[in-house]
Amino acid sequence: MARAAGCDGVVCAGSEVAAIKRSLGNRFLAVTPGIRFVESAAPQDDQRRVASPAAAIAAGADYLVIGRPIRDAADPPATARQIAQQIAAALGKAAPDACR
Repeated sequence: MARAAGCDGVVCAGSEVAAIKRSLGNRFLAVTPGIRFVESAAPQDDQRRVASPAAAIAAGADYLVIGRPIRDAADPPATARQIAQQIAAALGKAAPDACR
């Protein structure tokens, strides 16, 4: 329906990305919220369908929405660097110098 309406992509859970890409192709964008370090997702977190940065990228996500894991971290800059490093590794690239 989104494609028929002229949309270039959708917002979807990490668990839905691969199916969307299979159905609609890699050019149809997948914006993925609920990015967490899954092993540390708080049980009270309202995001039920979370994915790690690496898992979302491996599934084909084009954009990751990452807010609360950084905002709520004890050390937000360190957490942002850790996330950037995980994204870089998933993309097969070195993390930017600012993230090391």
